[in-house]
Amino acid sequence: MQVPTDPALTTHQRASRGARYWAPRIASAIIVPLLLLVGIEASLHLFGVGFSTELTEPCTVQGHAASCYNLFFPAPFFPPGMIKTPQAYSIPAQKPQETFRIFVLGESAAMGDPDPAYAFSRYLEVMLRERYPSMKFEVVNTGSVAINSHVLLPIAQGLAKQRPNLFIIYSGNNEVVGPYGPGTALTSSGMRMPVIRSSIFVRSTRIGQLLTKVGTEKREWTGMEMFLDKQVRASSPLMKYAYENFERNLRDTVDVARKSGARVIVSTVATNLKDCAPFGSQHREDLSPEDLRVWSGLVEQGSDMEAARSYSEALRLYQAAARVDGQYAELEFRIARSQWMLGEYGDAREHFVRARDLDTLRFRADSKINEINRAVATSSPGAELVDAEKIFSDSKDSNGIIGSELVYEHVHMTPLGNYLLARAMFLQIADKLPVEAGRPSDPGGVPSEEECEQLLAFTGHDRLRITNEMLQRLQRPPFTNQINHSDQILRLTLKAEGPSESPDETAAQYEWAIRKDPDDRVLHYNYGLFLFEHNRDAAVAQLRLSRPWDGFPVFTPDGMLVE
Repeated sequence: MQVPTDPALTTHQRASRGARYWAPRIASAIIVPLLLLVGIEASLHLFGVGFSTELTEPCTVQGHAASCYNLFFPAPFFPPGMIKTPQAYSIPAQKPQETFRIFVLGESAAMGDPDPAYAFSRYLEVMLRERYPSMKFEVVNTGSVAINSHVLLPIAQGLAKQRPNLFIIYSGNNEVVGPYGPGTALTSSGMRMPVIRSSIFVRSTRIGQLLTKVGTEKREWTGMEMFLDKQVRASSPLMKYAYENFERNLRDTVDVARKSGARVIVSTVATNLKDCAPFGSQHREDLSPEDLRVWSGLVEQGSDMEAARSYSEALRLYQAAARVDGQYAELEFRIARSQWMLGEYGDAREHFVRARDLDTLRFRADSKINEINRAVATSSPGAELVDAEKIFSDSKDSNGIIGSELVYEHVHMTPLGNYLLARAMFLQIADKLPVEAGRPSDPGGVPSEEECEQLLAFTGHDRLRITNEMLQRLQRPPFTNQINHSDQILRLTLKAEGPSESPDETAAQYEWAIRKDPDDRVLHYNYGLFLFEHNRDAAVAQLRLSRPWDGFPVFTPDGMLVE
């Protein structure tokens, strides 16, 4: 169809008449479908189809108004049946004048996996409470399994409304495998930020939820082994987008936090280098069959020499293999391990780092991710840096290389690791606390690890429980594919065979800690789990006190709902 024209009209007049003719039609073509979508969205909301994906929703805690974590918040980032959530938390609506509110953002390492009861945020909370008793500290840990910076930004946006004093960001391990990363098994692999953010917006609507439910097969979470076929080379063009998206999200998250009036601490991420072999390795793409044969022969000979403890000869053979193909992550780990045994710690660290950065199953923050963390922390007004990677590398007996003393397997911190990170955070925070905090009760020092763990009731029973949990975890892929898997199993098995304590000793430690802080629901929860095998009535009483908000369902270890 053409616009009617008059030959007598000038070009400008014809263009003006054409614009008047087409403009209403174009507007109708956009506005009518938009109004239709708005109407459908409103109708779905009215009839209870779908759910809100806001970060929090109104609730009550012991009869008082609060904002509680919305269990459906992660739905736009996970397939149906695989939604991962943090430890449930609530934030009182009324914030007393003397309260200092801290929000921790991050993935499973920030959450405190394998047990959030002993996360660095928990160590930090008892440090602050002990040294500044005149001020109340609320430390809310929002860390969660499998998320990444695409999820952290909306978390920060939701928390910015809760009158925070400080945000702590410990993030970067899941940028490749988390939602919209190039190696994810959770969503489509995103590249351009506008496309990713549009997808998140659509999936947060009731219409998007309905379409996702209809068009997506329900899947089951199976842990890290879900990602075994999602290998991404360090040289992949997709890594450029992963880094750019991480930096954009991190800067936006810091900006949101600063606009809320809060301070921001950005931390680098500590990863296990010495005791975590690469999960996946790939040869360089142009390696010929003949070169592969030569490479394999050299590595096999080197492995024999290493097994015979001829580390110098093993190193010579491995380095010869690296000249044939220097892109294979596992070979870099072999080189580093031989140099470590020879006491060449500086060279060993370089190759351990390279082994991690070349790992094609990218479950650990690499060097570039930590460069971005440092750059954002030092260039963003109002942001501060805590360099966890450097702190761990400089720790006693590490020789500059992070190992299993501080990180259990690949990224999850041991008690000592969590303590060291919390200590660094404490020192950063204490210098700038408001006057209402008063003077520290002990100006001479930070609470010791032992003092913190007494307050957290980190008992011998819990240490053994966590060690056994880690031992079971390492019996599954991708850990079973690592060349040092047997060493990891042996190390944890020896720990699991350590001295145990009596149930009475464990109970006494919990009761002492609860007397120090009767409102600590995490203490009540873990004590309830412990008591279940000894006194079920007492266990149920403790579990009842562990509810994060009124009406929250709490279950006993055998699956019974606590009334």
